[in-house]
Amino acid sequence: MSTTKSARRAGTGRTGDKVFSGAALGAGVLIVAVLFAVAMFLVIQALPTFSAAPADITGGKGFLSYIFPIVVGTLIAAAIALVIATPIGVAVALYISHYAPRNMARGLGYVVDLLAAIPSVIYGAWGATFLASQLKAPYQWLADNLGWFPLFGGPASGTGKTILTAGIVLAVMVLPIIASLTREIFLQTPMLHQEAALALGATRWEMIRMAVLPFARGGIISAVMLGLGRALGETMAVALVLSSGPMIASLIRSGNQTIAAEIALNFPEAFGLRLNELIAAGLVLFLITLLVNMVARWIISRHKEFSGAN
Repeated sequence: MSTTKSARRAGTGRTGDKVFSGAALGAGVLIVAVLFAVAMFLVIQALPTFSAAPADITGGKGFLSYIFPIVVGTLIAAAIALVIATPIGVAVALYISHYAPRNMARGLGYVVDLLAAIPSVIYGAWGATFLASQLKAPYQWLADNLGWFPLFGGPASGTGKTILTAGIVLAVMVLPIIASLTREIFLQTPMLHQEAALALGATRWEMIRMAVLPFARGGIISAVMLGLGRALGETMAVALVLSSGPMIASLIRSGNQTIAAEIALNFPEAFGLRLNELIAAGLVLFLITLLVNMVARWIISRHKEFSGAN
């Protein structure tokens, strides 16, 4: 009797495994199919742009001349966001995981997770109504004292709505993502490695540097790349904060534009070839994001041989 029950349980378990395996396979295939369908849609809709005469494209000099400045603006805003958010996010994660008292760490973790859930339009409204006005005086100081450097060349924006302001807002947006994911990676560091480093006489920082950071290297890169993906594709916050204009070297003057904001601001009224232009710009952003993810996977694969659990 017991043998029969065991056989039934084994059969049920095998059936459950098959169902779960099929569902997982179907989900994976569905994701690839959707990604392929999106890519094909973008390519097909963008083809008229690539075959059109240069004079018919916005700016009158061809698609490359049109897309290059906004690609540069997109990369600049994302780079500013990562330069600001990455060290702060990692430091916040380290404080929560290894320095803060347990009760405080739990509360701070909730706050960080809550910040990651705030809609982007809220960050954009905050940046446009409050942050931009607060940055006008610092921008003027930079123009007066460091104006000889191209990045801070004047005259400074009178509204504070510059590519640097957009980068700061993006940094605030991606910081909770980096901090939250990195904190979880830090907490997974094997306790035996940490205790061994402390037992050998290492200080807390030396233990973190020798045991925690090497173990979390791949996870930190993944968190930063996820933040970069949001920074590259952010639309409403940049559209609200940035006074768009032609590409310029200065970060404190009104000007520059990002691909996502360009699409959001012009898509509702676009038609004909102009609509194809914006879809082609979306295709370029799609390719940039794909390239970033491929590079991130390659970087992570170089460090996957090392693991604190090994």
